[in-house]
Amino acid sequence: MSSSVVLPSRARSSAALVLAGVLWGTGGLSGSLLGQLAGLHPLAVATYRLLLGGVAGLAYVAATGRLRVPSRAALRRLLAVGGLFAFFQTSYFVAVSLSSVSIATMTTIGSSPVVLAVVSAVRSRRAPRLYTLVSLTGSLGGLVLLRWSPEAPQLAGIAFAVLAGAGFSVFTLITAKPVPGLDSMATTAYGCLVGGVLLTPVAAYVGMALPAQAGVLLVAAYFGVVPTAAAYAAYFRGLAGAHPVLGALSALLEPLTATILSVAFLHERLSAHAWAGAVLLVAALAVGYWRPEPR
Repeated sequence: MSSSVVLPSRARSSAALVLAGVLWGTGGLSGSLLGQLAGLHPLAVATYRLLLGGVAGLAYVAATGRLRVPSRAALRRLLAVGGLFAFFQTSYFVAVSLSSVSIATMTTIGSSPVVLAVVSAVRSRRAPRLYTLVSLTGSLGGLVLLRWSPEAPQLAGIAFAVLAGAGFSVFTLITAKPVPGLDSMATTAYGCLVGGVLLTPVAAYVGMALPAQAGVLLVAAYFGVVPTAAAYAAYFRGLAGAHPVLGALSALLEPLTATILSVAFLHERLSAHAWAGAVLLVAALAVGYWRPEPR
């Protein structure tokens, strides 16, 4: 009886994490497009992502009749989620400014599952399973091949990228344990709003005026709804039934999806080692989902 209940639940959690990773992958393309169309600083783009995602999520919560005053425990969780949103977004964009997009993305996303694997091993007092180590090693190798840049990275940029990855790791650990009365969409909505409000003063300083043009507003709406509100809601829902390391591994689908979309729609060409990295990354993620670390 237990297997008939656990397996479908694990499958649903894995499917939610896969969906989150794929939807995040569309955020790179839509966020870059929004920045180009509106002439926005990357930090302002991140702020709009959180603010619009929060508004979209809150509208959905209100429309479904689930708008409630958060309890004290829920309020503490939402403040922590919002603060971490602002923290790792800021750290990431500082890393981008000090190194490059490819190096910052590769280091941030690649370091997070490693940090979580180490923390989980320390907390459980046992080494990660062989399948987890294989998945981590393969995914990191695939990510390096996929996003490799010949540019020499600066140590400060790497440090801030690792800081962003650590922030995302803490974010994953905190949100892996549900709070009674606080579902995935409410967590997304309020958390994004808190993070967006925290980033707004800095974004206003660098400039965040949004032109009142139909194309810009449509891209902004998509950016806030799909790769933000929907993606993080799916991520929170998947984490409720999955190990945090698997949740962090799902984030690796973001650069993979973004690369595929760039090839399909922007007609970018990948080198042989980038294609090899994509194949290795998919295989490593498949191992992680097929034999996940016990929760």
